[in-house]
Amino acid sequence: MSFDSKQCYIGVMSGTSLDGVDVVLCPVDGEGIELAASLAYPFDAQLRADLLRVIGGSTTLEEIGELDHRLGLLFAEAVEALIREHHLDTGRIEAIGLHGQTLWHRPSGPNPFTMQLGDPNIVCARTGIKTVADFRRKDMAFGGQGAPFAPAFHRFLFEKLEGRTLVVNIGGMANITVIGSELLGYDTGPGNVLMDGWCAEKFGCSYDENGTIAQRGEVDEDVLGAMLSDPYFSRPAPKSTGREQFNAAWAERFVKEGMRSDAFLATLTELTARSIAQEAAKYAPSRVLLCGGGAENVYLRGRIASQLAGVEVVRTDEYGIPGEWMEAMAFAWLAFKRMNEETVELSSVTGASQNTILGGIYA
Repeated sequence: MSFDSKQCYIGVMSGTSLDGVDVVLCPVDGEGIELAASLAYPFDAQLRADLLRVIGGSTTLEEIGELDHRLGLLFAEAVEALIREHHLDTGRIEAIGLHGQTLWHRPSGPNPFTMQLGDPNIVCARTGIKTVADFRRKDMAFGGQGAPFAPAFHRFLFEKLEGRTLVVNIGGMANITVIGSELLGYDTGPGNVLMDGWCAEKFGCSYDENGTIAQRGEVDEDVLGAMLSDPYFSRPAPKSTGREQFNAAWAERFVKEGMRSDAFLATLTELTARSIAQEAAKYAPSRVLLCGGGAENVYLRGRIASQLAGVEVVRTDEYGIPGEWMEAMAFAWLAFKRMNEETVELSSVTGASQNTILGGIYA
């Protein structure tokens, strides 16, 4: 594959849903970014099960170390697969932007921390390409939430559009970006994580394709109201969340005796739609652009749009950016920023005391 004069970066993203590793190759410069190649690499089933068990229970230092190593190998294999499939010239690739797999994210309290596993030394050694990783902790060192990071990339992509643009990424968690005179962004709450977990437990599928199962059920407004009374939803930004807050144990507290499984899935879907729409409505947007896996859920997309009358609600694909690869592209862009020693303007999003250069380089 040949490229123009832009620098080329690989982005690697594995999100809260643990449904696969997204890998992209992107030519990048200060004016724009392109998607030149992409690959969805399957997540090892045993590794996924082990991660979910650790996240939901207890573990040991030995197990954490082994998971870090196993994830490093997985991410290296994913990058190698992209290189093979697209016959890439690795000499033209400046660096890999590696998010890692979030195991735990607790940005508040006396000792805030975030933990992403997947040893970047292994990725660098296996591929022979410089690897940029550990993006979040520098922001937290300056008092920030360390998340979400996508808003800075969303502004880079869409700030020239007329009117107020919001971008909502619906991954395991959902986050919103408000592009205006001041950049705002935060996690609205659960995206796909609760729906996917319920589908796996009750319907034997990894997700509800196009919301077909949820459409069979009826939303329980009492249960939905109880869910929305969780303090997270009323907490002011900056804020971020993850599986440590919204997980199967959290959801199961709200299941009524005798409640149909499809009705509970419909209620979980409405929880995601309503928590997003309620936040979006606060900013009187001209348009809401959706990306991430949840944007492919036709029913969920419709539920969000139904609560934002008069607002254009479409996928980012309609504006030239494939939403499926948005997060991986963001980490290719963040690697570009780091390799060029450019600060990332996120303090208004994360609450950090200053903008800073993010990520460590493994050469």
